[in-house]
Amino acid sequence: MTESAEQLSNSTQKRILSWLLLLAGVYAILLSVGMVGSGFKWASGGSEGARELFAFATNPFLALLIGILATALVQSSSTVTSVIVGLVAGGLPIEIAIPMVMGANIGTTITNTLVSLGHVRKKSEFRRAFAAATVHDFFNLMCVIIFLPLEIIFGFLEKGSAWLTTYLIGADSMSMKGFNFIKPITKPVIGELKSLLGVFPDKVAAISLIVIGIILIFVSITIIGRVLKGLMVGRAKKILHGAIGRGPISGITSGAIVTVLVQSSSTTTSLMIPLVGSGVFKPRDIYPFTLGANIGTTITALLAATALSGAGAVVGLQIALVHLMYNLLGVVVIYGIPFLRELPLKAAERLAEVATKRHSLAALYVLSVFFLLPGLCVLVMSSLG
Repeated sequence: MTESAEQLSNSTQKRILSWLLLLAGVYAILLSVGMVGSGFKWASGGSEGARELFAFATNPFLALLIGILATALVQSSSTVTSVIVGLVAGGLPIEIAIPMVMGANIGTTITNTLVSLGHVRKKSEFRRAFAAATVHDFFNLMCVIIFLPLEIIFGFLEKGSAWLTTYLIGADSMSMKGFNFIKPITKPVIGELKSLLGVFPDKVAAISLIVIGIILIFVSITIIGRVLKGLMVGRAKKILHGAIGRGPISGITSGAIVTVLVQSSSTTTSLMIPLVGSGVFKPRDIYPFTLGANIGTTITALLAATALSGAGAVVGLQIALVHLMYNLLGVVVIYGIPFLRELPLKAAERLAEVATKRHSLAALYVLSVFFLLPGLCVLVMSSLG
């Protein structure tokens, strides 16, 4: 074998190994996100815990806060919105359920923000990653600021979804269980870990699972970050940019499709954060992809609603349609108006600059926005009510 042929062979072997390591890193992120989510569900009581939280909702603002807190705890807007669909079918007023859905949109962004903390050891990577993660936060916060007051005053989402429901109530019952290809590859490992941790009290075991998941996020981020720098050149980079970086329509469509397949906007957006941290994309590039993920995540509640029957089927489908309409309107209004489009990006980049200088502020931001402030407001408003 000539020297050039041997070098080519070594290069091919390295690239194959790199791709295998990348796949391992991606699997580790999927697994770690699943572990953190499962741990939060275990600690909070899962769907039943969410139901208990929802029982305190007595006005739209309290409902919004409960939606944020419940989703941050359960780590799945799909789970929370599916629970809301069931609650509405069981008699929860739709005017209370709508702010809950808005809150779920905010709460679900915590996962990719946690993933961005995996880059904290390198300033430039962390600044890019944290900005890419929090642009999702600011976009969803802007949606609430714009649409919640309009909904309270005019009820446009409630009325629009009621009108659409009359045309869709005859939809066939569908199930997502056979469509999810992520859960089967992560559930056995998570189940085994939960079994091993089962020797401890539930709360201790749940917190341990969360901690292991967070550690795994850091490990997987390190692996993916290093491998991507070597792989994302030439044709591979062009293919990836073709799917995400070609333009807003392509990005939004890609984000929606991937999220429908993965059934988790948290997972979809979390997988993009290492790409930004590693410099493959800029926060602006994955901004549309994130918005597509917002739209794609509505499919679970829609299909859960089509499985309802009886008197609750109409209102169950209605709240699922509210989720879809809300996310579509957010993209059309905020991303469609150039001035508004830039605000989430600028706010995220500014916050990232501050957090890069003082890492403690990044942790404080996560704790305050997703747990302390909503939790405190829920307690105060509940006691006053």
